[in-house]
Amino acid sequence: MKRSSIKDIARLARVSHSTVSRALSGSTLISPETAGRIRKIAEESGYRPSAAARSLVTSRTATIGVVVTSIADPFAAEVVLGIEDAANDHDYSVILANSNAQPEREVRVVRAFEERRVDGIIVTSSRVGAIYVDMLSQTQVPIVLLNNQHPSEFMHSVMIDNVAGGLDATRHLVGLGHRRIAYIGDRFGCQSDTERFGGYRSALDLAYLPFLPEYVAHGDGKPDGGAPAMESLLSLPSPPTAVFCYNDMTALGAIRAISARGLRVPADISIVGFDDLFFAQYSAPPLTTVRQPMRDMGRLALETLLQLLSGAATQPNIKVPGELIVRQSTSAPMENS
Repeated sequence: MKRSSIKDIARLARVSHSTVSRALSGSTLISPETAGRIRKIAEESGYRPSAAARSLVTSRTATIGVVVTSIADPFAAEVVLGIEDAANDHDYSVILANSNAQPEREVRVVRAFEERRVDGIIVTSSRVGAIYVDMLSQTQVPIVLLNNQHPSEFMHSVMIDNVAGGLDATRHLVGLGHRRIAYIGDRFGCQSDTERFGGYRSALDLAYLPFLPEYVAHGDGKPDGGAPAMESLLSLPSPPTAVFCYNDMTALGAIRAISARGLRVPADISIVGFDDLFFAQYSAPPLTTVRQPMRDMGRLALETLLQLLSGAATQPNIKVPGELIVRQSTSAPMENS
């Protein structure tokens, strides 16, 4: 079936093309009676406005580009759901692209989005370092970073309060009576790891517990990296009784390594993750973790972007609080441990 055009509506209504355009755009230059008659004809003929034509008039495409590290990443999936919910509320469409956590590819994707004339861009878990600051600061569209992994001053960002989250996670273990508490971080040196580790160190200081470098191991943010990092901690002469992991994926690998040794979580070793991904409540045992409000963060990033597009005043760096979710992967240490 042929799609009706403004030309078809004008012929049926016996008015000019410009009159139809004004009527459909809500112009006050057209009488209410004429505008109502034109809109009725448009509806009956199945007319749908052209997004391309509208963008030529408004200089807006009503599209937002979203860069994620990987669509297979559970964190990114939840964030994108929040972005899409907010975008739908404001009649925006979302275009998704992967960076594969590669800075060079991230920059290429951002440039491609700009060339496609998106109205704004959201980058999740950005790996772009200071070398790209000048390039990104010169883009012609606003950019909001969500959980940016490299600090920068020129952009707007939405971040979880990683320091407070790391502090809460470690203080929970201290409160259970643990004194030998380890940390498994991310070896790529990202900002979130640095901040979560900072919260871990602060909790030890507040409890007057010594910081022991041998109780720090590094994975890659995935189960396959968390397992060998946990193995190295279990091989210590005096292994930890509790471990705070950089994220839930790392915690999964740590639990697997503990089980492979014939040990039990939490009877032998308590484990805390970070993120509260969908599987955390179903792991064996269910995982104690710091919840990131991922969908809310996605929605907040989109709303911040729309404020930038409207010229409204916005807060440049938004910190979102996490929430400690206590499940069955943590308990008091065994006696004489």
